[in-house]
Amino acid sequence: MKIAVIGSGYVGLVAAACFAELGHTVICVDNDPEKIAVLHRGETLIHEQYLPELLARHRGQRVIFSGDLSEAVRASSVIVIAVGTPPLETGDADLSYVETVARDIARSLNSYKVVIEKSTVPVYTSEWIRRVMQLASATAADFDVVSNPEFLREGTAVTDFLYPDRIVVGADSDRAAEVLRQMYAPLTTGSYYQQAGAIPEPAGAQRPARLIVTTAKSAELIKHASNAFLALKISFINAVANVCEAVNADVEQVALGMGTDSRIGRRFLQAGIGYGGSCFPKDVAAFRSVARECGYDFPILQEIIRVNDEQRRRFLKKVRTALWTLRGKRLAVLGLAYKGGTDDIRESPAIDIIRSLLSEQCSVVAYDPAAMERALQVITGDLTFAEDPYQAAVGADALLILTDWEEFASLDLARIKGLLRYPIVIDGRNLYSREVMQKHGLLYVSVGRATVELESSQASALNLNK
Repeated sequence: MKIAVIGSGYVGLVAAACFAELGHTVICVDNDPEKIAVLHRGETLIHEQYLPELLARHRGQRVIFSGDLSEAVRASSVIVIAVGTPPLETGDADLSYVETVARDIARSLNSYKVVIEKSTVPVYTSEWIRRVMQLASATAADFDVVSNPEFLREGTAVTDFLYPDRIVVGADSDRAAEVLRQMYAPLTTGSYYQQAGAIPEPAGAQRPARLIVTTAKSAELIKHASNAFLALKISFINAVANVCEAVNADVEQVALGMGTDSRIGRRFLQAGIGYGGSCFPKDVAAFRSVARECGYDFPILQEIIRVNDEQRRRFLKKVRTALWTLRGKRLAVLGLAYKGGTDDIRESPAIDIIRSLLSEQCSVVAYDPAAMERALQVITGDLTFAEDPYQAAVGADALLILTDWEEFASLDLARIKGLLRYPIVIDGRNLYSREVMQKHGLLYVSVGRATVELESSQASALNLNK
């Protein structure tokens, strides 16, 4: 098929590369000439595993980049809208970019097209896209609008696309649904997985992919409801962690006991400093706003947000407790991205915590494998960057772990202890066992578990005011 993907952000660029990998011809459109120039030079804009390989494989052949939306629409049979829908102050999704694109698509139609909304949008968006396009002179027979939500996790977006749990197609016409069946056929028939050079299968993948056809409204709700439920699991285990701290239980053991129940599952039961990123905060707020607009308050969504915000404040309290005072302290921070495997710092708990530390007159030396350049653009204050975790630790009063990068879970702890001014590690991601930290003689503070205290001889030598 010939597919136009409008938008070259996380969703658009990954979708364009993956559709090309499935054998389609793709025009990826963006109205930012600088982005298009970067993509033409062979750069990728975002940090995603396998994305550079796919773009190198298909650039200039099955994938081309363009700033001309009208030309891309005329040359394609399927138009994928993958533009941003940032949150407004009210929590509603800003659909102005979607509206603008829908209007431009309508003015460029030269034959029947299937318009796919892949941006995360509230229910009724497909109806509004259809209405906008008709107001902009398109006739109903010239197009169909389909909701095809993405379920991509940053850092594993390519494998999530090619080895999906499910493909949801919200179509109100059989003709449009059949177009999407054909578009995803390499995944639903399993033919893609047989071809040479296919992206490696991740652990636990189910293939061939399952395609679920629903109405457009149901598909739009599936996306928001899915992300809200996952955010609920994170906030729930964090609330459990707070109870564990109060009664001296271990949240890791509690999560294991819960997660082995097949009705609950282990995923998203990792206690820590809360969720962030471009999806969960925005989608929970947008879902709450949609529910209120429809006449239902949906109070549990507000509680998800409250618990998530509280986790950051509780972590700062842990830092203060471990160090007594913060003013003048030098802190080593590992992690800036909202999660490991990505350079995305949007709504990152790490960024929020660093800003709070800087406001209390700390100096921060930070390291992140991918997100330091982005963080430099949004944080001001006494912040410097290190070349690796060990350089960050030199002379620091404590080491803070704020992002769950794999490399942070395998540090040379003896070396870390020797570099720190005080042997204090405050782990917001529970990357280490208490036994390991005790063995290395570190004062170890984590989430939902008892603090590993220093031996009396070490504790007496620890003077945080010297």
